[in-house]
Amino acid sequence: MIELRDVSKIYQIGDERVRALDHANLHIAAHEFVSVIGPSGSGKSTLMNIIGCLDTADAGEYLLDGTRIEDYSETQLARVRNRKIGFVFQNFNLIPKLSAAENVELPLIYQGVRRGERARRVAEALERVGLEKRSSHLPTELSGGQQQRVAIARALVTRPSLVLADEPTGNLDSHTSREIMQLFAEMHEQGNTIVLITHDSDVARQAKRVVHILDGKLTEVSA
Repeated sequence: MIELRDVSKIYQIGDERVRALDHANLHIAAHEFVSVIGPSGSGKSTLMNIIGCLDTADAGEYLLDGTRIEDYSETQLARVRNRKIGFVFQNFNLIPKLSAAENVELPLIYQGVRRGERARRVAEALERVGLEKRSSHLPTELSGGQQQRVAIARALVTRPSLVLADEPTGNLDSHTSREIMQLFAEMHEQGNTIVLITHDSDVARQAKRVVHILDGKLTEVSA
């Protein structure tokens, strides 16, 4: 499903050239649950941005479902992000003035899904994360763990083949973090491909595979 071949990404910061990814190679099959662990500045976010089609490599190849991302137009990349990939972020990225249900519904509106179908799929997604009774609540009326569940429901509502989670437990206490990781385990059991970016070794070990990243280089840890 995901194939990185000698992918490099270099940023120019002042007079310094920073190699965020250095000939990175990674293969992730469909339905795998893989964590990528590394310290701050190791290249984790750059890796996620490239896998999520939010950025492109300076060198090397990225194939998603067998197609070179470099061959996509901007319009096609936007379609891939909206239909194939679900994103979960550390800071939830919910819109404060919208209810839980309205936040979850947004990607479907962008897809042009009809209202009746949107309502059905939003209800299904909120039920999947255990928040069907909180659908009308605003983000400020929800705990951090509940907000992350809304964010996960929003990622799932488009039925993506790939879920990318960037430090999804970073702003949560240990108890809530365990609940969120259990939810990711259930998603994996139901067939989702999951790539989880983290700096927390306890979180990383809950995936089926662990990959280390340091100075832009990837190393397989376990399988």
